[in-house]
Amino acid sequence: MPRIENDIKLDFKDVLLRPKRSTLKSRSEFTLFTTVHKHYTVDDWLEFAEKHPECLESVAVSTGTGDGDFEKISAVVEAVPQLKYICVDVANGYSEHFVHFVRDVREKFPSHTIMAGNVVTGEMVEELILAGADIIKVGIGPGSVCTTRKKTGVGYPQLSAVIECADAAHGLGGHIISDGGCTCPGDVSKAFGAGADFVMLGGMLAGHSESSGEIIEKNGKKYKLFYGMSSDTAMKKHAGGVADYRASEGKTVEVLYKGPVGDTIRDILGGVRSTCTYVGAAKLKELSRRTTFIRVTQQLNTVFGNDS
Repeated sequence: MPRIENDIKLDFKDVLLRPKRSTLKSRSEFTLFTTVHKHYTVDDWLEFAEKHPECLESVAVSTGTGDGDFEKISAVVEAVPQLKYICVDVANGYSEHFVHFVRDVREKFPSHTIMAGNVVTGEMVEELILAGADIIKVGIGPGSVCTTRKKTGVGYPQLSAVIECADAAHGLGGHIISDGGCTCPGDVSKAFGAGADFVMLGGMLAGHSESSGEIIEKNGKKYKLFYGMSSDTAMKKHAGGVADYRASEGKTVEVLYKGPVGDTIRDILGGVRSTCTYVGAAKLKELSRRTTFIRVTQQLNTVFGNDS
């Protein structure tokens, strides 16, 4: 018989952070980190390493778990030894094959930092950490160009997923990434407040000069394509099309061109710094200890719209 869990699960839109008395006068610094998609070749990585050696300390190489992926990731890491981070990236982290793959990567690369995901429950976080992962990617379906929930009915409200998975990971000395669901700087703060050690952004960073893809001009306006990596667009580009046994679980959208990403980054970091001062967190790692969420039915006054 199907069952329904009675406790209510929450998304970022369902809560606000309650301010607390604070003695802080300044705001903190943050570091950006990039995980590169898994479709680049060994030659692509060698070229990147030659042109941008200063970036390699803050870049992770990604891999799937399909045929030939273990050999490919091994070749990339051996060709570019400066890479210290490996991300084992699949949409569904609930397969035994995935756990075995993570264990094999750990055995092959004992000194590298391994990220793995995606999952949304504490017990799977624990299993992946015990298999050798250091950082678990949390989120199924919350992304702006993800259609997994629509196509499969599977998912978990992101705020609750982060709270529960962070608790499981930290108990074993691991960390988590909140992957998806952020629509504004306040959501990034909520993810950190819920216990995330990293927050992954897609839609908020789409449409900038630094984003991949060409600029499209329509009716005097400029756009860039943004698509999920399980979308028809991505699979046609990287895998020759959607396999006949599966459905596309991502969409392709045209995002208004936003120019250089610097202003957006400053807006996000400024919001998170302000959150820290509102709740009295002197450092980012203190934010979760200073966070109290309050449930709300409405976050914003939208009389003049909700774009700013």
